[in-house]
Amino acid sequence: MKKGFIYTIKDLPMSERPRERLIRQGASALSDAELLAVILRTGTMYENVVDLAKRMLRDFNIKTLSQASLTQLKNFSGINTVKACQLLASFELGKRVYAFTKEGCVFINTSKDVVKLLKPDLSLLKREHFVGLYLDSRNCLLKKETVSIGGLNTSIVHPREIFKIAIQESANSVIVLHNHPSGNPKPSKDDIDITKKLVKAGDIVGINLLDHIILGENSYVSMAESKLVDF
Repeated sequence: MKKGFIYTIKDLPMSERPRERLIRQGASALSDAELLAVILRTGTMYENVVDLAKRMLRDFNIKTLSQASLTQLKNFSGINTVKACQLLASFELGKRVYAFTKEGCVFINTSKDVVKLLKPDLSLLKREHFVGLYLDSRNCLLKKETVSIGGLNTSIVHPREIFKIAIQESANSVIVLHNHPSGNPKPSKDDIDITKKLVKAGDIVGINLLDHIILGENSYVSMAESKLVDF
């Protein structure tokens, strides 16, 4: 190696360059330093962008870096105004995504949460409506979908219809509910049988069925809480 030679990102094998790895493997495969390098884009005349990112993470951690001011970032050797603005903008977007999720999410943690959400729409209907609630890993509601509308006393639903939507929404789990227009929420044999089929289907596709709730006029039955079916 010649004296004064500067090792740049182009000297890395293509397979080890952060941006190329992101394109090939996705952002989740990258280390913190590699993600930071993608945001910074270029290094300095004395170090490549990966080394710059690693040096930043020796002085900051991800949390303190996200809280740094423009002045603090610009005072770090190798970070000019453009790079500082790139970092500030990236972290601000992350904060806004988190705030949107936190404020805009409906969390479903209990059967009461489900009933509170759906009772206003279902309690007075004259036909059975079978509704799926699709949740992420934090039990945040991704989608609410009426999957089937039946007759006066029956609703016909197939596990395929429930879990097709779950897969489309990348759901982590599902809760289903249907109303009994008679006003009596006692589960029928058919209700128990379809619940068992849904549990098995969920096991196959790797998406848990958390509960099947039956809504009556003034009360409801949670099959999970009543242990009528093994979930």
